[in-house]
Amino acid sequence: MQDLVEKTIVVDKLIKNFEVVEKGNGFVDGVSSLFHPKKKTVRALRGVSFQVDQGELVGFIGPNGAGKTTTLKTLSGLLFPTSGFVQVLGFDPWDRKEEFLKDISLVMGQKNQLVWDLAGIESLNLLKEIYEIPKKEFEENLKELDSILDVGKILNVQVRRLSLGQRMRLELVAALIHKPKVLFLDEPTIGLDVVAQQKMRDFIFEYNRKYKATILLTSHNMDDLIDLAKRVIVINKGKLIFDGVLKDLISQFAKEKIIKVYLSRESDFKIFEKIGKVRKAIFPQVILKVPREAAAVAAAEILQNTPVADLTIDEEPVEEIIRRVFQTGLEKKKLR
Repeated sequence: MQDLVEKTIVVDKLIKNFEVVEKGNGFVDGVSSLFHPKKKTVRALRGVSFQVDQGELVGFIGPNGAGKTTTLKTLSGLLFPTSGFVQVLGFDPWDRKEEFLKDISLVMGQKNQLVWDLAGIESLNLLKEIYEIPKKEFEENLKELDSILDVGKILNVQVRRLSLGQRMRLELVAALIHKPKVLFLDEPTIGLDVVAQQKMRDFIFEYNRKYKATILLTSHNMDDLIDLAKRVIVINKGKLIFDGVLKDLISQFAKEKIIKVYLSRESDFKIFEKIGKVRKAIFPQVILKVPREAAAVAAAEILQNTPVADLTIDEEPVEEIIRRVFQTGLEKKKLR
């Protein structure tokens, strides 16, 4: 049990079921379901287990409906589990103790904690009172967050008048003004433009590095994972199917290599069809996929038999690899 206490996050055989009412088709069935509702059980989490050390930044990924948000809400104490063991910073999250709440924060990209009709600074002042942050500490925290997230010019602007990127930066300030030890980030870059996404990733990386904060990050944006997370946990249909190093996930499920060829003059494209699966063949470029183990031989054959100006061998896009993981239906792979 001592080992469990030393872990920042411990999840063991977590199960969460929801009971929902089935809606009938058509008017008659709809009316009938009002008086004689038929209920069914939705199994959102099916025995999920993992542990996270202090200061780890872990990517928590899966398709829509996999159970990611349900897990984060359970870890933050918003949902009570059906069964299983959960511990965060040594606390039972659903006890919602004051000491626990002051050390965690949950940021959801599609939800806002700022008051829509107030200026951002007014919401922050409210949080100052809620978290009982001394005035000097609050001002120092706000100054530091402003230096990274550049929110000084928008603090006095009504939240509803902010752009999505501005609002998300301010949401992060609100989530971090009390310097939590554990940060749950649910799609923090959703809806942001490319520049804003990168700024958000830079900030998350810096916060983790500077404060040794433990961060659990869900995202459909593969750039978030590549830039931030060495370790990833993959969940699908409520089951954990992978827990390990991102590069191990890529090497295990990347079955092919991509060869990009630039020709110095036109050539018979049928040569490439004999070597691999041609994805593009418009002079001067040819792109084809070959089995990983055959990449070197395929490249040598291309160089010997075609007029090559340049040739590169690349990995498959991470998005395709993750999609393949979801489709395999494998039991949990633990490489860590």
